[in-house]
Amino acid sequence: MSKAVIQDFTQGELFRPMLKFSIPFMLSNAFQVFYSMTDMIIVGQFVGKQGIAAVMSGGFLVMFIMMIGLGLATGGQVLVSQLIGKNERHRLNSAIGTLISMNLAAAGIMAAAAVILAPTVLRWMNTQAEAFASTQDYLVICGGGVVFIYVYNALSAILRGVGDSVRPFVFIVASAAVNILLDLLMVALWDWGVAGAAVATVISQAAAMFMAIYYMYIKRKEFELSFSLGTLRWQRDVLWALLKLGIPFSVRFAAINVSMIFVVSLINSLGVAAAAAFGIALRLDELANKISQGVMMAVSTIVGQNIGAGRIDRIRKGVYYAWSICGGFFLFFGLLLFFFPDKMFALFTDDESVLELAPLIVSALLLHYPALLIMKGTNGFVQGIGNALFGLIIALLDGVVCRIFFSWFFGVALNMGLYGMVLGYSLATYSTALPNLFYFLFVPWYKRKTVI
Repeated sequence: MSKAVIQDFTQGELFRPMLKFSIPFMLSNAFQVFYSMTDMIIVGQFVGKQGIAAVMSGGFLVMFIMMIGLGLATGGQVLVSQLIGKNERHRLNSAIGTLISMNLAAAGIMAAAAVILAPTVLRWMNTQAEAFASTQDYLVICGGGVVFIYVYNALSAILRGVGDSVRPFVFIVASAAVNILLDLLMVALWDWGVAGAAVATVISQAAAMFMAIYYMYIKRKEFELSFSLGTLRWQRDVLWALLKLGIPFSVRFAAINVSMIFVVSLINSLGVAAAAAFGIALRLDELANKISQGVMMAVSTIVGQNIGAGRIDRIRKGVYYAWSICGGFFLFFGLLLFFFPDKMFALFTDDESVLELAPLIVSALLLHYPALLIMKGTNGFVQGIGNALFGLIIALLDGVVCRIFFSWFFGVALNMGLYGMVLGYSLATYSTALPNLFYFLFVPWYKRKTVI
């Protein structure tokens, strides 16, 4: 594979190459957050708080569906990066073909489930009557078109695994531009409401997928890809390795979103204003969380390559560097939210019933920033070494046990209302951060074997 495609992190200086590798991921995530925020801003301005509540509630269900595919794709990234570290690039063709075909099959199942089960799930979530139809439109359209993001996530994971962070950034920027233009056209000009925002999202995801396919096609020799329908075959040992990684990652990512769906259902019971305010707060929270997640993506690739090459010292350095890079982001965005919550919320809506909740929600949400900082290094580390089972157990502790219980306990049992629900959501983050930190510092993880 040519040097234009691959990047080797197993030798030489690490900090500057890692930072250079991280920046496109960070910018890519920034654009994703930007167009996600723009999506909600346009909906808020032209549809109202009912539209914001619909995008928030439906968005979590769509995110749950996407997390299944992202988990499978993350397993592919780990496998590809370890094959690079072991210098077994001749196996990339079977790894890529198996990953894409597996994600296609999963996309078909999840799309059918989204369309069929939408009304039942929305009723279970206490979706408000005035936002129910819009929320269902959003879920059915985005969920039904999930095949595009599933395939794109697989292709993006392959590129991350070989050390290419630039191309995914280019694809996301172009996709974000398409999404914003279509939002303005379908929501603001054509008055399609929340359904227009959903259609814009699906088309933009399709654009990213086709750009990634085209790039893989023109680079097929470097990837040693035959690029034919015959490539989309399941090779048994590769499929087994991908499932061992991908299923725990999928359940792990989905568990967090299941807990979020429960939290959303609690907050929905407090009314449209509370649901809209929480949705806005989470969009703002993504500024620091998702941008710094680009560093976590880089750590996963660096750890994967170095565990394959047996370079344990470089794995530890990668995690330490991740913490140092991310610290400034959380400090800056935390201060921004702490001192200007009303102004930040006013970007989305001028509804006073929503704006008056801003300081209350932000004061609880900021408490999880130290935990998020720890996780940016340790989550990428756990993914990169291929210990999907440990990640799954911790995610179940966080999502199914702590996040659900804490939100209910503080919000309902202690009668702290909206503040208590958000407080429980925030404190649950430590149930992932602290075990991950202990595992990294004190457990002999360096004795693990590669996944294939």
